[in-house]
Amino acid sequence: MKGKPMRLRLAPVDEGNRAQAEALRVAQGQEGFIETVADCLAEADELPCWRPAGIYDGEKLVGFAMYCQWNEDPDERVWLDRFLISHECQGRGYGHAALALLLDRLEEEYGPRDVYLSVIPGNGAAQRLYREFGFRYNGELDIHGERVMVRERPRLEDRA
Repeated sequence: MKGKPMRLRLAPVDEGNRAQAEALRVAQGQEGFIETVADCLAEADELPCWRPAGIYDGEKLVGFAMYCQWNEDPDERVWLDRFLISHECQGRGYGHAALALLLDRLEEEYGPRDVYLSVIPGNGAAQRLYREFGFRYNGELDIHGERVMVRERPRLEDRA
């Protein structure tokens, strides 16, 4: 992988790539930090606001994400609810590059909005990555007791 440029792209998970996405696994010891892709896709089947996406480097599936504008939330928050890089692709820069791509996608789809996510305590690698992108804890817990982080969109007064 070293020396070869990444050609990252996002593609919806559908019947054509669902089994491949469901086969993705995180590294040993990370299993408790995120639901399986199969669980995520079952949730997306039930709630149409979810957008499951495969993260590809060219034709190789390297990760998975799921996001939405949560319309059951009175503020209609944009959530990056699931994000993982497959165990064999970790440590190669995919997490950083894919998160940048995902944040661009969220802005394309929903406009310049605050972006929310939640983190399980003990997931230090994810916390560090999210902080690099400007996410900060906001003092909230989600419905599963995970700590909520938010990346606030730049305010007009911040740009002046």
